[in-house]
Order: sequence, then C-alpha cells, then structure tokens
Amino acid sequence: MSNALAIAATTLTLQSLLTRATPNVTVQPPDRARDAGGGDQLNLFLYQASANGALRNAEMPGLVRTGEVGHPPLPLVLNYLITAYADDEARGHAVLGGAMGVLHDHMLLGADEIRNATTALLPDSDLHDQLERVRITLMPLGLEELTKLWSGFQTQFRLSVGYEVSVVLIESTRRRRSPLPVLRRGPEDRGPEVMAARAPALTGVRAPGGMPGAPLGSTLTLLGSGLTHEHAVVVFRHPRLEAPIEVAPGQAAREGELPVTLPGDAEAGHLWPPGFYTVSLRLAPPGLPAWSSNEVPFALVPTVTLSPATAPPGDLTLTVLCRPRLHDEQRALLLFGDRQVEPVSVTTPAQPDQPTSLEFHLGALVQGEYLVRLRVDGVDSQPVVSSGTPPTLQFDPGQRVVIS
Repeated sequence: MSNALAIAATTLTLQSLLTRATPNVTVQPPDRARDAGGGDQLNLFLYQASANGALRNAEMPGLVRTGEVGHPPLPLVLNYLITAYADDEARGHAVLGGAMGVLHDHMLLGADEIRNATTALLPDSDLHDQLERVRITLMPLGLEELTKLWSGFQTQFRLSVGYEVSVVLIESTRRRRSPLPVLRRGPEDRGPEVMAARAPALTGVRAPGGMPGAPLGSTLTLLGSGLTHEHAVVVFRHPRLEAPIEVAPGQAAREGELPVTLPGDAEAGHLWPPGFYTVSLRLAPPGLPAWSSNEVPFALVPTVTLSPATAPPGDLTLTVLCRPRLHDEQRALLLFGDRQVEPVSVTTPAQPDQPTSLEFHLGALVQGEYLVRLRVDGVDSQPVVSSGTPPTLQFDPGQRVVIS
C-alpha cells in the first residue's frame, strides 16, 4: 500500500541516494537551484507526473479478493531532471557521473532505503510497504526536449539528465465493497438449476406487409430461434418510458416465428408512445429463474387524421390528430410534400382516450395534391396502403391534402 505521500517519499529517497555522490543535493526549480552558493551540487527536479497505462485499471496488488469491488489505485510515473553544478565545468561532469553511477547501482528502490530516507520528514509515508517495486530508469532526453525544458525554466542551460521512476501507487481512499461469503448455492444447497433447452435468440421483427414499422393493433412476427409462447412474454422498451411494456405472444405457426399482437384500444393509445422500441422475449418457466433473449429494434408508427383534407389555394393551417398520443419531449415534424414543417402548437388532452392535436402553419399553397406524413422521434406515419388483386402499394388517400 502507499498513500498520498508517495510522491514526496520517492523524491526524498532519491535525494538521500544522491548524497552518496555529493553531500549537497537540492530539490529546487532549476532557475533557483544555484541560489544557495557555489561548490559541488546536484539538483533533483520533478518536472512531470503521468499515469501508468498498464496498471491504470488494475486492482491494488495484495488486496484482490474474490467478489470484492473497489476503486483502483492511481499508478504514477514520475519524471525527474538531475542537474550537476560545480565551480569548474569538468568538476561538474564528475559530479554528474557520480550521481548516474549511484542510480545505476540502485535501479530498484528497496524498502529499507525508502524507510530510512522518509522516517524523519515523512513518518506517515508507507511507500516502503508497496508490493510493487519502484524502478529507476535512465531516460535520454533529446536536444529538442532539453531545449523546451530549459526554455520553460527561463534560465541558462546546464548539463542534465532525465530519469523515469515507476510505478508509484497511491491507494484510493474510497471504501471497498465486501460481500458476505456464500453459504449455500440455491435452495437446499442444490447448486444452479440446469434446463436442457435452447436459449431464445431474436434476429428481427417482421411488420405486416413488409413495412418498416407497424401501428397499434397490428400483429408482428418475431423472427429467431428457440422461440416459444409457453411461459413467455414479449418485452417492449421505449427510451421515454420508465418501465417496459409486456405483451403475451400467440402460438407459433412455424419454426423460428412467434406472433405478437399489439393492443389497439384507447388505453394503449395513451400508454404506448410512437417511436423506436427494442423488443426481447423473456421466458419464466415455473420453478426456474427467468432469462431473456437479445433485443432487436421495432418502429411503432403514428396514425394520423388530417383536417382539413381539402382547401382552396392560399394560407392553410393544418390540424393533425395523432394516435398513439405523444409523450412529453417527443419531437414531431410534418412532412408536407417535400417540405419539413415544425408545429406551432402541440396539445395532448387530459382525457387519455383523446389523441394529440398538432397545428402547422403551411403558408400560401397553390393547387395540387400534397402527401402528408407525421414524423415522431424519427418514425414516420405510413403514407402507403396495400390494395388490389394482386395487392400493390399505393399512396394512402387519407394522408393527402388536396388544394383546389
């Protein structure tokens, strides 16, 4: 373990080691290092602290327990700059060589070295108890890096060398969660329940007529494998609903398909907002835990009524009644021909059986037929119907406005 004093403890330990090269070892910014006077001197300056990427999300060594959850420690890499000073330049080279030799002989900091260096000034430091050894590595600095460093120090360049010290761990102070030990595995210590059956898996949802979506009252077909209606419910989730909606499926007519009919009553028009849903199948056999399939997307399209459906040329305000009702914060757009129009008002009555009313100012219109679609959270009302023998797709006359 190591606490927030780990950085200071590392610096003190390095300072203590460097006194073997010369007794005068300072820990000052380079622009102030020589303020104390002349003679032989080494200055140790910490210029960067960064996180160790390999250990950033790892548990604290020695504290890993099965089932426990805790915040990982902060693993630090410390970068130091060591600068030598002397009254004579050649003497300064000798001082720097002595310092580099000392650090070369102490590439791994021992617990005793750390304890002896920190006992007097940092008695509460526990870096010496860290299980990960602290390693010292020579980091050659290029001319460009040295130039940037010394220009930032705003002082004259001196012969210096860089070292990387890692890894220094600072333990998180957040509490760990320690669950109670397991005494029994299931009722009567029988272990997990095993059932020989395929788990349900969905590959998609097929809407009537091959449409990309379906309105309320439609019968959808779930596609996949391992599908069954026994002890099953179909779960619909919408991003604007706090709780999912569950619907009982019908009996499958063929392998890999499962029908489910959406409710079409007034209550459903209030509870089901239009838009995108995710669909999954949940099985809950008696006496066994429930399990769910994967989720697949499904679009619930709005059904609209237009007023007026016909009008003379000129300015037009169009009222659109939408079922199912819009929920708060849902965004609606009117696609009028090739135009997109924002609503000027959206009214959802207090009576749950009443549709949402939206008003759109369309400006001056000329003669012609205009196809109308309502887009709610990215899902459009269906502007086409299937009719004729054989059936073909045609534009829905109920979603057109005729200006004549």
